[in-house]
Amino acid sequence: MTTSRPAPVRPEPVHVRPNWALVGIFIILAFGAVALARSFLMPMTLALLLFFVFALPCRILARAGVPPSISAGIITLALFFGLIGGIMSLAVPIASAVDDAPRIFGALQDKLASLEGSVDKIRDAMKQVETMAVPEEGGGEATKVVTTGTGLGVLTGIATTTPALLGQIVFTLVLLFFALASRDLLYRRTVESFSRFRDKRAARAAIDEIEKSLGIYLGSITLINAILGLAIGLAMWAWGMPSPELFGVAGFALNYVPYVGPVSGIIMATLVALVTLDGVLQPILVGMTILGLISLEGQFITPYFLSRRLSLNPVVVFVAVALFAWLWSAIGMVVAVPMLVVLNVMCAHIPGMQGLGNFLSGSEETCAGEEDAPKGGDTPAAA
Repeated sequence: MTTSRPAPVRPEPVHVRPNWALVGIFIILAFGAVALARSFLMPMTLALLLFFVFALPCRILARAGVPPSISAGIITLALFFGLIGGIMSLAVPIASAVDDAPRIFGALQDKLASLEGSVDKIRDAMKQVETMAVPEEGGGEATKVVTTGTGLGVLTGIATTTPALLGQIVFTLVLLFFALASRDLLYRRTVESFSRFRDKRAARAAIDEIEKSLGIYLGSITLINAILGLAIGLAMWAWGMPSPELFGVAGFALNYVPYVGPVSGIIMATLVALVTLDGVLQPILVGMTILGLISLEGQFITPYFLSRRLSLNPVVVFVAVALFAWLWSAIGMVVAVPMLVVLNVMCAHIPGMQGLGNFLSGSEETCAGEEDAPKGGDTPAAA
């Protein structure tokens, strides 16, 4: 007679719940570290993005027999002298605009002097409300603190920030040179850091996709922004605006920042037109002209040149721009969207992150397993 042995009891899997308090503390500390190390992280991030953009030209030059160090030096020097040439060409218009700034602000105050009566009435009404709401204590008079700003403070701020800015530019270009010169080594070491062949192949595919996507995105955006800046400069010249080339350069640079940049350019041009042009209708038409050019670019030209796979969720883009503006100021607003493009590509190649990539994407394609899934036991038709 054989006796049956009882089946071994398997332990139930233990589900570890995340400690959300620790997660929240980690997120707060991470944001604090990113904001604290901005002087180092900003140029490093910008150099990394430029590395992926210029990796393809370096590969083309390598196929032509140019050594990687020579191609990296050519690209780095071209960026350096292009930046210096742009600054020198805009030095005279910027100097004249700075000289005219007091006159422009004075004329703007004169234009808005007609609203002074309404503002005074509103201020008096607010004082009456405060008097009724706040009881008198001891009959003491409130003291007013008046702060005065001088031009010396502005010059001191410029003098203290310029060396740091130049240092970050030099650090970005030097890091870009070394990254481009050792491009193949970086790619090989990145792929070799994975153990399984499947992971190695996925890592190489992700690198190639990031390089291609960033090159297409930034190249297309730069060309579109250049055409938009030229159109804005010509339009401002036709309207008789002062220094139309500055408006063109501002339109080119501000259009890298979604939403915030174009709105800032429209407001700036409208205020300057309100001072330099006669009446109120012409300044409004100047602002409408820039709005029409930006709308044409955003609704028709950019979607035509950029593929749908590079489109991003507009809510995510706005939040990312606002977040990086808070963390890294103007540079953060510029690098926010390219970083989202890199993250979106990484989500497409990393298992388990497809949901985040679908959330980041701006295309209207449905997710697999949702609307396209069979309902009620129906089998999908064979392709």
